[in-house]
Amino acid sequence: MAASSRLISRLTLVTGGGSGIGRAVCQRFATEGASVVVADRNEESANQTLELLSRDHKGQEHMALGVDVSSKDSVEKLVTSIQCRYFQPPSVCVNAAGITQDEFLLKMEEDDFDKVIDVNLKGTFLLTQAVSKALVSAGAAKGSIITVGSIVGKVGNIGQVNYSASKAGVEGLTRTAAKELSKFGIRCNCVLPGFIATPMTDKVPEKVIDKLTSIIPLGRMGKPAEVADACAFLASDDSRYITGVSIEVAGGLFIG
Repeated sequence: MAASSRLISRLTLVTGGGSGIGRAVCQRFATEGASVVVADRNEESANQTLELLSRDHKGQEHMALGVDVSSKDSVEKLVTSIQCRYFQPPSVCVNAAGITQDEFLLKMEEDDFDKVIDVNLKGTFLLTQAVSKALVSAGAAKGSIITVGSIVGKVGNIGQVNYSASKAGVEGLTRTAAKELSKFGIRCNCVLPGFIATPMTDKVPEKVIDKLTSIIPLGRMGKPAEVADACAFLASDDSRYITGVSIEVAGGLFIG
């Protein structure tokens, strides 16, 4: 998809922006004219993304910040820092921070279950709440909150009971947030990536990747930029009458 200039003058926040899908979203938003706040637990990675962002449009001002999305204090500090720097809350927020701690259900440690829920689900809740509160308090005319779920949240995946549960929760959270926040002009939508080539999938054995790609109708793994395309659409006014939906970016995996 060719980049346009749909996000000129928008202030955007992307968590998990230090790598993978989050980095691709940051790059796409910057290309479309947005000012981008790259937030990540790994500040070094966030700054590496910052260096990759285009600044071709007048008024663009990007920055990188550290955040632990599982911590309310850290998330609130992040949003406050953004408002102090830009004198406004972000009108677009992408919840792309996520982790895995894979193991079969019968062997999974409680701590590994909790870690994934805390980052993937609780983190999405905390950021969505903090950003929407800031938008409402500022009297913003509109906002777009985008969450990143997963196709496995719909169908499950062996060895990922914690991850699948967290991503199913993200989808439910998004639909409920859409219902509650629509009266404030804030849209909430969810992107459901399939198997995307990211540092997270680099851990998957090659024979497993080969087996997965064989059942994907489009015959390959996805690219982070293809998820970023969907996020850019949902961030822009092209989707101004869309809220509470989930868009699968999965190459047709698990159709029907």
